[in-house]
Amino acid sequence: MNKILAIIYKEIKVRFASPSEWLFFFILPVIFTLILSASTGPSNSDNRILLPVVDQANSTLSAQLLTELERSESVKVQIVTLERAQSKFDSRRYNAVLILPENFTTETTDKSVQFMQQPGSTDALIAKQAVQSALQKVSSISDIAEKSVAEAEKVKPFASEAERQAYYDLALRQAETGLNEAPSRLSTVTGSLDTSSEDEILYDPRANSSAGQMLTWVFIPLLGLSGTFAYERHAGTLRRLMTTPTERSTFLFGTILAQVLTALLQMALLVGFGALVMKVNWGQSPAALIVMLVASALAASAMGTMLGTFVKTEGQANGLSIMLGMTMALLGGCWYPLELFPAAVQTAVKVLPTTWAMNGLIEILLRNGGLVDVLPFAGVLLGFAVLFFTIGIARFKYE
Repeated sequence: MNKILAIIYKEIKVRFASPSEWLFFFILPVIFTLILSASTGPSNSDNRILLPVVDQANSTLSAQLLTELERSESVKVQIVTLERAQSKFDSRRYNAVLILPENFTTETTDKSVQFMQQPGSTDALIAKQAVQSALQKVSSISDIAEKSVAEAEKVKPFASEAERQAYYDLALRQAETGLNEAPSRLSTVTGSLDTSSEDEILYDPRANSSAGQMLTWVFIPLLGLSGTFAYERHAGTLRRLMTTPTERSTFLFGTILAQVLTALLQMALLVGFGALVMKVNWGQSPAALIVMLVASALAASAMGTMLGTFVKTEGQANGLSIMLGMTMALLGGCWYPLELFPAAVQTAVKVLPTTWAMNGLIEILLRNGGLVDVLPFAGVLLGFAVLFFTIGIARFKYE
């Protein structure tokens, strides 16, 4: 037991000999967690396309059109002067510009509107569709108001043009209210959620980033365990160690246990950061969480042990561990949800331990899973661990 403790102390001391190790141990994981949780999360900002409008008419009809455009889910109206609109359009800073001239009247609604758009601009096409839709509705409202004025004038002529305009404005508002309150002819039926489907769980960027970045930055150094074996073998210290009364199993157990304990400490720190700073609900099932963290650490360290028997130099091992760690994390859903990948890729990545580790943690965080729910994921990870340890121990060499 003393030998194992001595080996564990040596491994931890060597790993943290440089202060820069804390950069990879805690600082970078935190930074990447914050960046990804912000960049992949739902945005509360207005993502509608900017539509600059030059309103030279300043009439009831132009106000009606602007009101309809402001209700649009596609465009965001910005009133600008003609000079500013023309200048920014010429410099390609505006994709589209809508101009309502002074003669914007009911008789010339469609013909008097000028819409300028940049060639090949998708935003301009979307804005044009929104303008056309708003114009159609305003034209319908205006036609109704005009017919109402005409019928009222047959009954009793208006005393002045101001009275006629006031009647038209009132009819315009009533027509708009009537159209807006008209019953919809489209019946929408929403399918019920399949409780057996994972799609009922909403994506939570904080939870996904907290779990995913933890696995990423834990898997990389555990895969880097291969570098430890490569260095010891290349430097000859491993062979000299084996000449002492230290059995091979003792050395392997102590070295691997040191890395696993360090990884668990790193996980605990990152879980604490996620819970306290990002308000991620990590504590709803402590037993399930502990099982998943231990299983993930064992699978990663076992893979590092196996890789250590294939690589020849420490540099080769370090490069391979970073490449494999990042690739496995990306494909395993640690950076982005697996649902974003094609179905074939989602099936293929089931051969990666990161996929099972991430799915197990998501089961806890987003599906309120308990110990029983994560046992299948933990079982697969332990299966990976047994397989990789078996290969690594069978191929273990002193030199």
